[in-house]
Amino acid sequence: MSPPAGRSLHRQLLLWLLLPQVVLWLVAAFGAYRLASRHADELVDESLLQAARALARQIKPTATGIFIDLPRSAQDILTADPQDRVTYRVSSPPGQLLLGDMRLPEPPRAAAVGEPVFYDATVPEPMRVVSLDLHLAAAGAADSALRVQVARSSAPRELLARRMLLDTALPLSVLIALMSMGVWAGIRRGLRPLAELQSQMEGRRADALDPVQLQSAPPEVKALAGAVNELLGQVQQNLAVQRRFISDAAHQLRTPLAGLKSQTELALQAVDATADPALRQRLERVHESAVRGARLVSQLLVLARTDPEAVAAQGWADVDCGQLVHDVTAEWVPRALAAGCDLGADIGLGPLHAQGVALLLREALVNLIDNALRYAGRGATVTVRVRRAGDDIWLDVEDNGPGLAPELRERAFERFVRGSTQGEGCGLGLAIVREIAERHGGSAELLPAAPHGCIARLTLPAV
Repeated sequence: MSPPAGRSLHRQLLLWLLLPQVVLWLVAAFGAYRLASRHADELVDESLLQAARALARQIKPTATGIFIDLPRSAQDILTADPQDRVTYRVSSPPGQLLLGDMRLPEPPRAAAVGEPVFYDATVPEPMRVVSLDLHLAAAGAADSALRVQVARSSAPRELLARRMLLDTALPLSVLIALMSMGVWAGIRRGLRPLAELQSQMEGRRADALDPVQLQSAPPEVKALAGAVNELLGQVQQNLAVQRRFISDAAHQLRTPLAGLKSQTELALQAVDATADPALRQRLERVHESAVRGARLVSQLLVLARTDPEAVAAQGWADVDCGQLVHDVTAEWVPRALAAGCDLGADIGLGPLHAQGVALLLREALVNLIDNALRYAGRGATVTVRVRRAGDDIWLDVEDNGPGLAPELRERAFERFVRGSTQGEGCGLGLAIVREIAERHGGSAELLPAAPHGCIARLTLPAV
């Protein structure tokens, strides 16, 4: 039967290893108590039988009856200890009291002469009783039947049994405790490779597909790690095939799309404005499709460069984010003027450095500026800001355009999702920005601007 879902394997092993020990301890404790009680009963019964026989030796038959030689001092000794009270009864014939405590009950069964009968009674406290029947013969007199009974309090017997149990159970308990500690330490040591495997898997990024390394792991854990490594290898191989396909397809499409774009531009220049309007409209649509296709191919190539292997191959370096914002903003000023927008930069004070790939960070900033110019509209103001916020660097591209609906701010980072039907975008720009941000240990988000507009923020760890 499989263990209940969600329960710790450590607790399961500890439970199933300690539970039998506890059960065995209880069984051993019960057996030790029964054994101690039996030995205590044997000791008490032996002492009672000796006392009864000693008392019987003090009874002597005479020609006229029975003489009991039991001094008062001996009677006082029998009743001296209140915790271990001893009482007696002598009757002859059996049942007719001669001497002693008349409250002692008769034995539960008849026995042969000289055979002791042991039984428990309450007089009025629990007591252990021995009954011994004897025949006394005196010269010139008939034989006399005599019954001697001696009783002793059960408290000392129970105390003796408890002491014997304690003397047995205490070392046994210490042994069980030491065994439990050994079992607990053994389970922790045995499950250490699983904890190591867990720590390696939890500390990984979603794109980290390198094999798991385990040192001196047992065969069972090695088999599990091998299965995980095999799965990671298959995923890595599938992703590599997809990346190669995207890269190869984009490279193959770039040249014909560039040629189509050039040909449509030449065709539009050759067609006179007074020519067939329908023909010119169709050429303009073909040109727009060629431009959009060329941009899509370019962004697919950028997306292929953001995979972990490509990022590692390009090499990381210290990037001056202030200088990056200055250069990219200056480069895009002519395009902003052509789009009818006012583009400016706001570079904060202090060191604004991040660790990463300058080419990819530049591409992310270009995509943010391009989105702002496309969707803010003519007459809008676009400001590129960079500043330090604690241990992070914020790269903000803010515009005062119509902004974006709240329900679309997160979906806009999904691939091929566009926040507006205007412009020539293909829905990959913000997805590329987020990919680049996550490869650099940062994040990307869209925030509302006051009184209206949008802020696209790229957050990077500062160095």
